[in-house]
Amino acid sequence: MDTSREIAAGHTAARHGLWGGWQNGMARLWQTMFGSPDLGAVDFATLERRRTPNDSLACPADFCPRAKPDLEPPVYSVSAERLRSIAAEALAREPDTALLHSDPNQDRYLVRTRLLRFPDTVNLSVIDLGEGRSTLALYSRSQIGRSDLGANQRRLRRWVDRISRSVAAEPRGSGS
Repeated sequence: MDTSREIAAGHTAARHGLWGGWQNGMARLWQTMFGSPDLGAVDFATLERRRTPNDSLACPADFCPRAKPDLEPPVYSVSAERLRSIAAEALAREPDTALLHSDPNQDRYLVRTRLLRFPDTVNLSVIDLGEGRSTLALYSRSQIGRSDLGANQRRLRRWVDRISRSVAAEPRGSGS
């Protein structure tokens, strides 16, 4: 038996156990102090941005008429159904991200920061533009804190970029 390997394996297991305990403990702490991290559904047609700098919006201006978006996602040459599937696949690979709710109009994700496990809610709607074209609306907001130091906007830019790369990698003719 190689005791150095056993010791190294024990240290790795202990680190993972401690980290998992830390993650769960922080999540429970925030929920006890601030309530459910799920901030609920969003109606993009009536959405009004927060007055505090701890949210971000990626949305076509005409789909979010009462809120100024930080960025406008591109129009994709894939059906709304396919875009929603691509988005779900892309976001499933995002670290510390979990799908909370899905209905015919919207998907809602919980994202936690790596170290302190602060919870953010992200709502995603796919907009069918007809003729095999679609786009996205995304709203990311922090549950805790007055400022997110730009984290929500960076997240949405990264997500739109990841989804765009996935759409670009689609074989021609599979966009329906």
